Amino acid sequence: MTATLAGDDLARSMSRRLSVASSSRRSWASASIREAFSAPGGDIFQRSGRQEDEDELKWAAIERLPTYDRLRKGMLKQVLDNGRVVHEQVDVTNLGMQDKKQLMESILKVVEDDNERFLLRLRDRTDRRKSDSYNQILYLVFERVGIDIPKVEIRFEHLSIEGDVYVGSRALPTLWNATLNTIEGLLQLIKLVPSKKRVVEILRDVSGIVKPSRMTLLLGPPGSGKTTSLRALAGVLDKDLRVSGNITYCGHEMSEFYPQRTCAYISQHDVHHGEMTVRETLDFSGRCLGVGTRYDLLAELSRREKDAGIKPDPEIDAFMKATAMSGQESSLVTDYVLKILGLDICADIMVGDEMRRGISGGQKKRVTTGEMLVGPAKVFFMDEISTGLDSSTTFQIVKYMRQMVHIMDVTMIISLLQPAPETFDLFDDLILLSEGQVVYQGPRENILEFFESVGFKCPDRKGVADFLQEVTSRKDQEQYWFKKNEPYQYVSVPEFARRFSSFHIGQMVFDELGILYDRSQVHPAALVIEKYGISNMELLKACLSREWLLMKRNSFLYIFKTTQITIMSIIAFTVFFRTKMKSGQLEDGTKFYGALFFSLLNVMFNGAAELALTIFRLPVFFKQRDSLFYPAWAFALPIWLLRIPISLMESLIWIILTYYTIGFAPAASRFFRQLLAYVGLHQMALSLFRFIAALGRTQVVANSLGTFSLLMVFVLGGFIVSKNDIQSWMIWGYYISPMMYGQNAIVINEFLDERWSTPNPDPRIPVPTVGKVLLKSRGMYVDDYMFWICVIALFGFSLLFNVCFIIALTYLNPLGDSRTVIVDEDENKKKKRPAATDRSSASTAPMFEGLVHVIQHFLNSMVTGIDMAVRNTAEGTNLNAGENATNRRGMVLPFRPLSLAFDHVNYYVDMPAEMKSQGIEETRLQLLRDVSGAFRPGVLTALVGVSGAGKTTLMDVLAGRKTGGYIEGSISISGYPKNQETFARVSGYCEQNDIHSPHVTVYESLIYSAWLRLAPEVKKQTRQMFVEEVMDLVELNPLRDALVGLPGVDGLSTEQRKRLTIAVELVANPSIIFMDEPTSGLDARAAAIVMRTVRNTVDTGRTVVCTIHQPSIDIFEAFDELLLMKRGGQVIYAGPLGHHSHLLVKYFESIPGVPKIREGYNPATWMLEVSSAGVEAQLDVDFADIYANSDLYRYVEFLLQFILHNFSANY
Repeated sequence: MTATLAGDDLARSMSRRLSVASSSRRSWASASIREAFSAPGGDIFQRSGRQEDEDELKWAAIERLPTYDRLRKGMLKQVLDNGRVVHEQVDVTNLGMQDKKQLMESILKVVEDDNERFLLRLRDRTDRRKSDSYNQILYLVFERVGIDIPKVEIRFEHLSIEGDVYVGSRALPTLWNATLNTIEGLLQLIKLVPSKKRVVEILRDVSGIVKPSRMTLLLGPPGSGKTTSLRALAGVLDKDLRVSGNITYCGHEMSEFYPQRTCAYISQHDVHHGEMTVRETLDFSGRCLGVGTRYDLLAELSRREKDAGIKPDPEIDAFMKATAMSGQESSLVTDYVLKILGLDICADIMVGDEMRRGISGGQKKRVTTGEMLVGPAKVFFMDEISTGLDSSTTFQIVKYMRQMVHIMDVTMIISLLQPAPETFDLFDDLILLSEGQVVYQGPRENILEFFESVGFKCPDRKGVADFLQEVTSRKDQEQYWFKKNEPYQYVSVPEFARRFSSFHIGQMVFDELGILYDRSQVHPAALVIEKYGISNMELLKACLSREWLLMKRNSFLYIFKTTQITIMSIIAFTVFFRTKMKSGQLEDGTKFYGALFFSLLNVMFNGAAELALTIFRLPVFFKQRDSLFYPAWAFALPIWLLRIPISLMESLIWIILTYYTIGFAPAASRFFRQLLAYVGLHQMALSLFRFIAALGRTQVVANSLGTFSLLMVFVLGGFIVSKNDIQSWMIWGYYISPMMYGQNAIVINEFLDERWSTPNPDPRIPVPTVGKVLLKSRGMYVDDYMFWICVIALFGFSLLFNVCFIIALTYLNPLGDSRTVIVDEDENKKKKRPAATDRSSASTAPMFEGLVHVIQHFLNSMVTGIDMAVRNTAEGTNLNAGENATNRRGMVLPFRPLSLAFDHVNYYVDMPAEMKSQGIEETRLQLLRDVSGAFRPGVLTALVGVSGAGKTTLMDVLAGRKTGGYIEGSISISGYPKNQETFARVSGYCEQNDIHSPHVTVYESLIYSAWLRLAPEVKKQTRQMFVEEVMDLVELNPLRDALVGLPGVDGLSTEQRKRLTIAVELVANPSIIFMDEPTSGLDARAAAIVMRTVRNTVDTGRTVVCTIHQPSIDIFEAFDELLLMKRGGQVIYAGPLGHHSHLLVKYFESIPGVPKIREGYNPATWMLEVSSAGVEAQLDVDFADIYANSDLYRYVEFLLQFILHNFSANY
């Protein structure tokens, strides 16, 4: 033991000596030196030695503990009041918020710089491989405790996926088609008629390998099969699709393990509980997914380190122990994922949904990613994770993913729509899909070589990712043909696939596929064979705590329902109060009968809200069920259990307020029996509504099922139609109606009381008492024991409906098949798509050397308007997008070109309660700070900034969409103060979310919008002509009769919906149009189509401003001017871009310390990088102050004054 400790002391001593030179990750050693020299007063060397001895004693105490306790104890650095730094022993399973924050700050002080270092420290503790950062002594020590990390290699061979779909008018969801499809489906089951569906190939004979430790990018145009391929590899493919071929994980078939637990599929759709905060969402996910093999790894690692006498890094040890403990309500993994995804700033804010304000769309997309990152999966399939994120944020997130893949040997495929060049360069491998076939799969560095071998070359100022998504398209391919000595011929996708198979990279892939994977080398922990991550009891506890949280967040609903039943009970007892109804008489007995039925209705239907609430939660359930978070019973049981107190409370309120005031049987036993019957009735109703919701799965279907079911329950319940009047062939319905048992229970309880024992005056009914006469006349039971049978039946129905609810949740899937409208446009009529062209301002004068000339140019353009027919770049290039602009100015309905100027705009909101609780004393939070600028006719302006910069906030303030908060500053329209009532008639707003009526066609949507928004004096014929012109303007004519459909389910694609959103606003004939992220969620080619639509709109002379994320070079330079904002709502650039963005680049490069832009680099990405908060801190500058003191700012102020005083004179 002494020798072991001596060896350990030697290793630590040498580590301390080499820490500066070798950047050793033994922070416990280097920290001791830093703390020693920073200790106030005394002998620092003596103090350092004494502190080391104390730490050694504390660690020795931990090492002496049993394994179970040792893995739950760690040492955290604490800073005392006197500045002394000590390490205290803590229980890692009960870390407080302050402890977690301090630990995260110590390992990830600056995420951009420290994450890779932290992951290396994690890997270094377990890995036996030698890296450049190891010193020799530590390598020899670690070699003795090296532990292999599980790796997963995925292979897919000859994978084909196809489905059956209706095409043409038969695919429209009309009543006739729905009926015909149902009848045809039934006849096909018995083989009487053939199917009229068309077979559609989604993937066609694709093969490839996805390796661990290599980042793979999945690219492809819309409809290429990216999502289907990811879902197939993740094992979550729709069961209705036919799959052939083979998918293996480390040589194992997918039936040999649980792929949903081995891998994590991250959908492109953000489905979350809006009532939960970001932290709560990730905590619940991490709790359900469990810790995988982290605990076993830590136990083995701790054993080997103890045997070798090695003391681990205290911070890494504490982190690994805290993240290896399952069942924690809040895990340290959540804090880590929040930190690297940039969600720590909104961790305690609700996610939000359509009805509840929450985080931004980009943050919600990161929550979707983080929800799976907190789990123990070793394989990740990420589908379009960058939608709504700016390019710099996307770059940072992908960089973190790359670090995780390379250091922790993770297997990962990421599908991106518009990856910027710098993001594209982060990937190691690339899979290019087109028309369901693999065009290329292999190293990213070789893909341009492959396409050049075919005859296509990527232009200099073109992103490689954009080029790859367009080069396989028939419409865009020809512009990239570079073999001028050979005539161009269209190269089809099958021809690309054939040539790739003969390309040297393709041959390597197929040769490797021909070699069987050595299954003997598979790590035992690589593939998961347990269905769920934690025990059944832990699953139940997790779901129970979440359901309780959701109930608290939806407390308004339960308060409202409780208030409703209170009000109804007051109304009920006031009807009967002091009526002096006598018991024991038949006439008054019927009134009591009615009062009991009314009570039954109120108690039963007060739970009707359960149907809508359940449907609202089903999308999240289906997502988490398919990802094996938990089984259906774990979801259903907490709902059932936590509704029991609700049933008891509502039943108690009703019976307390009505029972004695109406005058029911006064015996206490009767009171509590009635209460029991109401509780059983309410529980049965809640269970029935939940079951109906699970069957319907959508609001419309569930309401239809619910209405029919309740109609049958009512009619056959024994009150509306008595048992004696029901036909014999329908009597079975009486006995299965839950309402019948509830009705019997409450009337038996009342009319078998002693006060109804008056002798029977009606000899026609052979029963002795009046009470039994009342029961017998309505066909009710007349024996007291039937009360208990009926109550048991009510609780039995509750049990039955809950069991059926669980079965439905287990086996049913969401309704709706994914269908997209695909249009083949006539090639002879289509316009040739222009190559990358510049949409910058006509002026190319240097901004700082000729400011007077720039101002003069723009003042002239404001008065006379910019010539939309021809826009000249520095080389005098004629831009194709404006070739018909002159004709477009003369549309059927004229409009008045207007400018929008805003000067020193500030916007405040009340300080959120969460921030006040953290000690912030200010009463108002400022979101926009002194923002000034102008948007003018015929000028396309881009509003750009990182997430949280205030882009959408500024646009909402200018558009008058902010109904709350406090607005300061001036906003003018063509020189006149803005009046919202009149401004709403001359402006349009295209939201980021494309919301349309799903069951109408494109033409019908536009006609309906025109009817509602155009002036009543516009004639019908003129209105129709204008709609036709708008459809031609946004290129919607080929889609005029296509059904809009539901997003992600059927109908128009995302790009087509974007164009329809623009068209819906254009038919209102606005002068000013705001567009919130018109290219978000689109691939490069679709974004180019939408931007062509936007350019066409600007060329009519309208004022258009767009917020954009992740713009490619082509899209960014399609804009004329830029308004750039930084986080905090401050402007750091407002002005023209110039040819190839040279004015923008010149402005930022003139700031001392800002790095120069690289040749061919995207100016939009470079602009966001050099203006980031990190660069500001590094240069110790404030870009907002630099802009406020620049000639550019003075030009904007001069421009605003000119508009204010002179622009109105021209109209």
